[in-house]
Formats: sequence, structure tokens, C-alpha cells
Amino acid sequence: MPRQIFQLKMSLAGTRPPVWRRVLVPAGYTLDRLHRVAQHAMGWRDCHLHSFEIDAMQYGEPDPDGELALHDELDVRLDAVLGKGSRFSYTYDFGDWWEHDLVVEDALTADPDERYPVCLAGERACPPEGIGGPVGYQALLEALDAQAGPGDLVSSRHAMLRDWAGAAFDPSGFDPDRATTLLRRFC
Repeated sequence: MPRQIFQLKMSLAGTRPPVWRRVLVPAGYTLDRLHRVAQHAMGWRDCHLHSFEIDAMQYGEPDPDGELALHDELDVRLDAVLGKGSRFSYTYDFGDWWEHDLVVEDALTADPDERYPVCLAGERACPPEGIGGPVGYQALLEALDAQAGPGDLVSSRHAMLRDWAGAAFDPSGFDPDRATTLLRRFC
């Protein structure tokens, strides 16, 4: 029987302009593998806790102290809880609260000549870890666009944010081929 592939669109909530990715993943992946796909496709470094919400059920890595009531993501296959048209959320970093809206855009038959997962498309770089969530990311984007004025307090904050992000950070940059390489190496 041919393998089923889900085409997923992941959109980072609260970002303007939008940050999103479109990926192909085996429908037999478990949620913990989808977590790794989200990390590498978006550009996160997997430094924080995460959870999925599907049909009002929370999934993630079980809390050994029992404080977070999560179903174990290792036990849940995508094709057991999702289908074409399904919408669900993935939250990464409970401090910055990066919420991703996900939709299963299509369910396809796997191409026997293709390796999965694959990043088909996307827009914009993922916000840097620890920037302070959507509000902090918006401040960074404003800082990157701002023109420095001499002695301006706002300019000094903007300069600090630009320095913190580093000269290599390009908010408009995204390469789906690079994301696919990472997905295939780590997922």
C-alpha cells in the first residue's frame, strides 16, 4: 500500500508580514517528529517546551512532575488524529508564546522517487529565539527599518536590538532548499 503524505501549512501567528512554511510529511509521523519538522522548517533551535492542540486535546512531552496535563506526543500518529482540512495549533516556547496555526491542506500519495519530509515553500525568516514573542519581534522589525537619529533614545534601543539580532539576521530571508536539507538530516 502506498504511503500517505500530508501537505501542511504552518503559519506563525501574530507576525506581520507573515512567517509561514509549506511542508510535505509522512502521515505516519508521530507528533514528536512533527515537532522536529516544525523546528527545522521554521528555523527554531528546540531550546524550549512545546505543545500541540488538536480537537481540544493537548499533546507534548510528558511532564515528569505531572504539572502539565499533556498526552504523550510519542504515542500519536498524524493520520490517527488529522486528515485533509484539519486545523490545529503548535505552541513553542511558553515564555515567548510562539503559536503556529497549522492546516492539513492536502493528503497525497507518496512519490516513490521522493524523500520526505520536504519544505516546498515559505516566507520570511523565523524570529530569533528569545526576542520576546510577537511583540518583541515587531520591535525588532521596527528597529531594523529605523533610521538612527543622533542622541535619540528610541535610536539607542533600536541599535541595541539590531546588535542583539546580529548583522547576519535578514527578516526577509528564507530558503526552502536549506530547510529541506535540515528536515532530511534531523527528522
